[in-house]
Amino acid sequence: MSNQTISHDTFAARKAMIDSQLRTSGVNEEFVLARMQSVAREEYLPQDKAAIAYIDRSIALDEGHLASPLFYGKLLLEAAPKPSDRVLVVEGGTEYLTDLIRPLVTDLETVSAKDAAEGKLPEGTFTLILVDGAIEALPDAIADVVEENGLIVSGLVLRKVTRLASGRKVAGQVSLSVVEDLGIPVLSAFNRPKSWTFS
Repeated sequence: MSNQTISHDTFAARKAMIDSQLRTSGVNEEFVLARMQSVAREEYLPQDKAAIAYIDRSIALDEGHLASPLFYGKLLLEAAPKPSDRVLVVEGGTEYLTDLIRPLVTDLETVSAKDAAEGKLPEGTFTLILVDGAIEALPDAIADVVEENGLIVSGLVLRKVTRLASGRKVAGQVSLSVVEDLGIPVLSAFNRPKSWTFS
């Protein structure tokens, strides 16, 4: 198969993703659709999974995941990044989210989910933090590096259901509020320690 054919096929797949998954779910902002159209999901997958790059579900990898197109579309919509934002991306195992965001801002750092959960974060503070997955709890270390009035957008696990959530830092505190229920891969590095229970 020629590169031209491959390029045409993937372009068509991305257009179908936008028309059938994003637009039908209320994601219509041009900057979001342009980024989702521009970044080829298959390039972030091993060759044996490239054919399923545009399905409407997340794709599990040996280390991490590629979340569903709708998660990334909704996350970008909620985050509404500005060129002036200093952004931290907590990676979910690929650099897909980082590459979606990169052209929209001038200052971008990344950190693995494991390092972020352990408080091993880049220096400085951030106006926008994006988490590529769902977490059970937001570590204090991450809340500490959000600037006042800065925004966090993340998946959140509440009562075993994953939801898209966001929150601003106000008076030094960050509280995540649910945006909507959404299928999101769980970042196990952020799981709360299991406590003993007695029956």
